[in-house]
Amino acid sequence: MRFVCPSDVLAQNASLGFDIDGQKLFGVRREGTAYFYVNRCPHRRVPLEWKPDHFLDQSTSLIQCATHGALFLIETGECVSGPCVGQSLIVLPSREDEKGLWVQI
Repeated sequence: MRFVCPSDVLAQNASLGFDIDGQKLFGVRREGTAYFYVNRCPHRRVPLEWKPDHFLDQSTSLIQCATHGALFLIETGECVSGPCVGQSLIVLPSREDEKGLWVQI
């Protein structure tokens, strides 16, 4: 596991992008849990964010692809709307402890 950041850096209902050893990924915190994904849409294989660290729709309840508007569940990465319905983002195993957030790449 690789250290990502202190826990308080990833706020509730927020997202952040990271580059760890050349791997682009992002994290989202929802209801106290941090979720991590590879920053790549399954439809066009492009980065998801609108601008740096903006991966969520306006309601902050879904991950949204900036290229074509596909929507993904925060908890699983499953696409629920758009051209890649039924496909999923690549989940990165992670954990949180007293030092912060960790992810397996």
